[in-house]
Amino acid sequence: MVELLSLWMPILLSAVFVFIVSSLIHMVLGYHKNDFLAIPSETEIRDALRGFNMPPGEYMVPRAGNMAEYGSEEFKQKVEKGPVFMITVMENKIQSMGPALLLWFIYSLIVSIFAGYLASRTLDATTHYLTVFRVVGTMAFVGYALALLQNSIWYKRAWSVTLNRCLMD
Repeated sequence: MVELLSLWMPILLSAVFVFIVSSLIHMVLGYHKNDFLAIPSETEIRDALRGFNMPPGEYMVPRAGNMAEYGSEEFKQKVEKGPVFMITVMENKIQSMGPALLLWFIYSLIVSIFAGYLASRTLDATTHYLTVFRVVGTMAFVGYALALLQNSIWYKRAWSVTLNRCLMD
């Protein structure tokens, strides 16, 4: 067993590496440029929603207040009549990349810490480097990719978008 604190340098370097490589993938290669479709009649829809002054948050339409309402004939008719959608409303300002990049780096650091923790508890200092890479790489893949599957399962995000993010982020 290896002490986790003795792995601070590889943990930090791996987080920096992931941050740099993922930034290059997103900014230079443009893998995600087609993840979001343009909404038809964008101007009219924006004009219609603007009057509601919706605070930032996640919204679902139609939304049942409880399971009884979810099973009601009235709710079923709302769904069949459509549209059915989920939206994220953000603040009315240009989104700064700084805070998002900082959070992405912190997330990368957290994944690296957990990968290092797993390695420190399951491997010893004499373990062959390929075995270390296999264990740590598997943990990192789980941390970065598998949680994204929930977006397609529960929120109906296109599987192509989810799989693209799993494999390219």
